[in-house]
Amino acid sequence: MFGLFKKKSELEKLQETYKNLLDKSYKMSHSNRTEADKLMAEAEEVAKKIEALKKN
Repeated sequence: MFGLFKKKSELEKLQETYKNLLDKSYKMSHSNRTEADKLMAEAEEVAKKIEALKKN
């Protein structure tokens, strides 16, 4: 209950975005491979941002 109003950090937001992009990419890979590849590329960009934040 104490974490109810806690705001997410930038790292948590990026990790959630990364997970969502991977899920969407997986689902799209069954019907539209090119769109899935675009989503995977976006996920990789988010992963790079996550790594940069972890280093700092």
